[in-house]
Amino acid sequence: MSAIQTSLEDDQAEDIVTVELSGKTSIADYMVIASGQSTRQVGAMADHIFRKLKKAGATGLTAEGQTNSDWVLIDAGDVIVHLFRPEVRAFYNLEKLWSHAGPEEMDAPGNATVRIA
Repeated sequence: MSAIQTSLEDDQAEDIVTVELSGKTSIADYMVIASGQSTRQVGAMADHIFRKLKKAGATGLTAEGQTNSDWVLIDAGDVIVHLFRPEVRAFYNLEKLWSHAGPEEMDAPGNATVRIA
């Protein structure tokens, strides 16, 4: 987790937020959300995190979204990292969604119901 935080700070990521997921879902223990000002910065931040985690011995790493780099997700096992351009981050508003999510059902946009396990 500290390697991710350090990498984001080194890359001048903005609005870095860590959301604890324990008790909300079994997919990970933490979610880290940060913004970059351009697709180039978001892509570079994702690349740097991925390389640092691999160098630290992390296995099973996956990344999605690096082609467009509007939103890049890195699955590092116990930590999921979401890197956004600010407009995309504001649209999805994951901090609000996951900060209040519990193991119960909650309403999603469009009145669909999402089950948070």
